[in-house]
Amino acid sequence: MNEKSAHTLELSKITGQLARYTAFSASRELALDLKPTPYLDEALDRQQETTEARLLLETHDTISIGGARDVRPDALAAARGVLLEPQTLLDIRATLRQATTLRRILGRLHHQFPMLASVADRLEECTALQHEIGRVLDDTGEVLDSASAKLATVRRELRIAFDRLQSKLQNIIHNANNALYLQETLITQRHGRYVVPLRAEFKGRIPGIVHDQSSSGATLFIEPLSTVELNNTWRELQLEEENEIRRILRELCDLVGHESKFIVSTVETLAALDLVFAKAKYADAFDATAPELVDFRSAPHPHPGSTIHLLAARHPLLDPKTVVPIDVEMDEDTYALVITGPNTGGKTVALKTVGLLVLMAQCGLHLPVDPESRLSVFNEVFADIGDEQSIEQSLSTFSSHMTNIIAILDQADERSLVILDELGAGTDPAEGAALARSLMDDLVDRGITTLVTTHHPELKIYCHEKNGVRNASVEFNLETLAPTYRLIVGLPGRSNALAIAERLGLPQGIIQRARGMVTEEDLIADDLLDEIHKTRDEVRYTREQTNRAYVEAEELRAELRERLEHIEDERRELLVQARAEGEQELEAFQAEIRRLRKQLNAAGQPLEVIRQVQDEADDLEYELIEMPEPVTNLPGDEDDRQFRLGDLVWVQSISAEGQITELSEDDAEVAVGRLRLRAKLNELAYRSKSQSKRDKKGQRRTSTTAAAPLPPRPASPGLELDLRGQRVEDAIPNLEDYLDAAYMAGMPFVRIIHGKGTGALRKAVRERVDGHPLVKRYEHGKPQEGGDGVTVITIVPSS
Repeated sequence: MNEKSAHTLELSKITGQLARYTAFSASRELALDLKPTPYLDEALDRQQETTEARLLLETHDTISIGGARDVRPDALAAARGVLLEPQTLLDIRATLRQATTLRRILGRLHHQFPMLASVADRLEECTALQHEIGRVLDDTGEVLDSASAKLATVRRELRIAFDRLQSKLQNIIHNANNALYLQETLITQRHGRYVVPLRAEFKGRIPGIVHDQSSSGATLFIEPLSTVELNNTWRELQLEEENEIRRILRELCDLVGHESKFIVSTVETLAALDLVFAKAKYADAFDATAPELVDFRSAPHPHPGSTIHLLAARHPLLDPKTVVPIDVEMDEDTYALVITGPNTGGKTVALKTVGLLVLMAQCGLHLPVDPESRLSVFNEVFADIGDEQSIEQSLSTFSSHMTNIIAILDQADERSLVILDELGAGTDPAEGAALARSLMDDLVDRGITTLVTTHHPELKIYCHEKNGVRNASVEFNLETLAPTYRLIVGLPGRSNALAIAERLGLPQGIIQRARGMVTEEDLIADDLLDEIHKTRDEVRYTREQTNRAYVEAEELRAELRERLEHIEDERRELLVQARAEGEQELEAFQAEIRRLRKQLNAAGQPLEVIRQVQDEADDLEYELIEMPEPVTNLPGDEDDRQFRLGDLVWVQSISAEGQITELSEDDAEVAVGRLRLRAKLNELAYRSKSQSKRDKKGQRRTSTTAAAPLPPRPASPGLELDLRGQRVEDAIPNLEDYLDAAYMAGMPFVRIIHGKGTGALRKAVRERVDGHPLVKRYEHGKPQEGGDGVTVITIVPSS
């Protein structure tokens, strides 16, 4: 990719932002050096890696590159024989540990994240080196006693020698005869030897070697002669310990040097993974979307077959709260776009947005655009934007632009994207317009995808006359005298000079004289263009209002549906409550009848009177009993209701509740727990959410009937029997008991889970059910049910 154009489009600022999301220096270098790829396959792979990384970090938020270090220089130094510090060795181990963790995690998730798993597969674990570093060093970098048998022996002897030396010195300083001569009762060190502080005036009272004195000269630090040999022994053991540690570290560094190429490769792979993670974090931070990258399609010459279709594109370096999204849509016949409009209206930002997003997409970065945005992968992106006037080279703005354009024309081809700002500016308007038309002719005839901005009105007409070229413009609000920064593809920009001058208060006479100097054709064209813009604004406003009304209607519809469902539930509950109250009143009335009978019998009333009262009571009881049954399916409601995906239904054949997951004209697939079955629509009954909740809480009331209740069936043993992990001799009796219980419960079919394994348990199960008196038929499970690891048994109907 052209480095100068990438700098002009500010790709370096994007990579600088990206680098802030990296975890260590090696990946930071990769981020800062990130370059767009001109190859479609590589660009697609980069985009897929970023997509997978976003999903991975969303679902496994503990995954990171934390702990990794760029230890490549250290590994190469070890290969040259340099002795590494213990802390550096710990950094190498931490890096290899992180690589091992990532490789194993992504290896387990390779079906879900194949691109990341393939990258992680390049990581080298160097398990032996990790183990050896852990065996030799503790977490603080100290060499462990267990690093070698000799080191353990030396350190044991060193502790003994130290204890003897300290014991001897303690005896000297606590001896009552020496108390007068000592400045303090303490033991200290001078030049690696343990000494005691002696007053200078008592020099010689304790025989020893003077190693130092205080700054005042009042204290001498002497090594008593009785401890010289102990000090020597202790010091010799120290040197022996240091030599053994150096030997151990040398062996460890030799092992690092031997594995250096694998360590370097692992660090580079970790850096590549961390760069992908950084892209994912960057995309999440900017609420970015993966663009669809497409190849150049076949198109009539000279059309190159390129695609630029960006929806709600936002410049990533502008404040996302204030940036105005733009739509850049080049239809199948268009491969060159000419943008016109006022200064500071957003023309240059529109060019930079397109160019920068193309480079970002080819770097594998997700873009701040809406879904369904599409882009071709260009071999080169050339850009000439801004004022590059050079005083040192005595080049004017025009000359600077021409120099860049000449270089671009020399290198660009039909798979390039060329972006030119202010084409034909900086010179005589007539000559500039002619030169701009000629340059556009050259680029268009060569089939080069081109985006340009200009102030020359002649190019507006050129766009209508030239095949493959289309006008575009940036909006300007005449009410506020400010640009809206919206890009309109298909319409050229309006000349707003007279309108702006009029609104700013220029005398009307001057305005009218200026209008008289403009050709009538230009005035008519400008008025027509103004009318087109107004019509477009009206259409856009109407469409927005329609969309808003549609959204509101959908929200209202959903709210009414929910309220209607609740109303029907409340209606049923009221009917159930009314019936319960009626039954309570009937029971109270019957109790009153019994009481009255007793009173009448006691009073000796005639039998006819008693019978009359009894008949009236029976009539009232009949009226109460004839109250309507609780409504479970209202006419025109569930019975007439069309089933929809996601509806809760009651499956009559198995007396269980499920949810519709697939629907056809005659039947439906229903999920009952983990089981999926197909049932005819006439075997299903709609269930509302509130009705389902009442049933689950055991609050459903059944109406009283005159018929005697049927004897209850035994409890269902469940739709599945899991025999995995059982031996054949244990599993077959369990299977027999389960089939008996399923038959008694009236279940139509059951699922036996025996797993695949060696196949012994599956064979035993199927041999047992083959010809079983309670089994009508059996078959292996469907792929979504477990395949050969499951046997589905149809039970003989119980009488």
